[in-house]
Amino acid sequence: MAREIIYSPAWWVPGGHLQTLWGKFFRRQTPAPTVVERWDTPDGDFLELHRLVAERNAPRMLVLHGLEGTVHSHYAQGLLNEAARRGWGADLLLFRSCSSELNRTRRFYHSGETGDLAFVLEAIAREFPTSPLALAGVSLGGNVLLKFLGEKGDDLPPQLKAAAAISVPFDLARSSKRINHGLSKLYQRFFLDSLRRKAQEKAQRFPDLAPQHRIAALRTLEDFDNLITGPLHGFRNAQDYYERSSSLPWLGRVRLKTLLLSAVDDPMLPPEVLDEVRETAKRNRVLRVEFVKRGGHAGFVTGSLPWRPFYYAEHRVGEFFAEQFDQASAARGMAKQGGR
Repeated sequence: MAREIIYSPAWWVPGGHLQTLWGKFFRRQTPAPTVVERWDTPDGDFLELHRLVAERNAPRMLVLHGLEGTVHSHYAQGLLNEAARRGWGADLLLFRSCSSELNRTRRFYHSGETGDLAFVLEAIAREFPTSPLALAGVSLGGNVLLKFLGEKGDDLPPQLKAAAAISVPFDLARSSKRINHGLSKLYQRFFLDSLRRKAQEKAQRFPDLAPQHRIAALRTLEDFDNLITGPLHGFRNAQDYYERSSSLPWLGRVRLKTLLLSAVDDPMLPPEVLDEVRETAKRNRVLRVEFVKRGGHAGFVTGSLPWRPFYYAEHRVGEFFAEQFDQASAARGMAKQGGR
């Protein structure tokens, strides 16, 4: 199938940092027409989903957001609106503590936690047994997605036809170090301020979580992962968490057709990590690597005029999913003809 659009970064958004920040500060879009549902989890917590309604048998996309993402995240709305444009249904899963209120239990979410994704995907597959399904994850959500696919291998709902992972950190230890240098510290400060506020609120409910003064003293994401993420979720420390939760070691086990879209100038990941991903993908034919030189972190802004920007990532995801849905439909048709 011929590609509809070939990516060319916008000349008026130069550099990885501006590509990264553009969507958050300058992108304007109409919110997708979603409805909100709250699903109780087996462990007494809840998950919030923002759901885009479509025809009963229409394809559906399950979207996973990045670190401290919300329903208002520009890339999440972009993916939901892309699904709506194509007549598909969609579900945005908000990780625990990222919804309209803090979750009930002690635990948060993290880059390697795949249980909630499995729970939600299974429920959607039961609800829409005749709809082709696809998974889209951005940043942390992309890491969760890829680790999940590696863990599951072929043990996936038959309706699941494709996945796409945008601006994935792949190696959490090296990503953590990268975000603690230069201008990338700005992103670390934003994430850490949000995470620290949640931890302080949760520590009021669960005083054994961590002392308030230690939470207030956190200065890096690695500090947060050493104090909160690691011990709270069964890891020895931040390094143990990074090693066991990074998606890079799981890529070889992925068995679903998956698009990997990243930029070499992503300010949250050293470019040499992408070289390692390329090498792994050479040995796994289901992985389609599309690493561009410029695009920042979940940026990929293109367009020849500043007042007419085009956001390539969600378009490319929609294009890739449509291709896989069409191929699956054609294969079913051929199987039916062969069975006559």
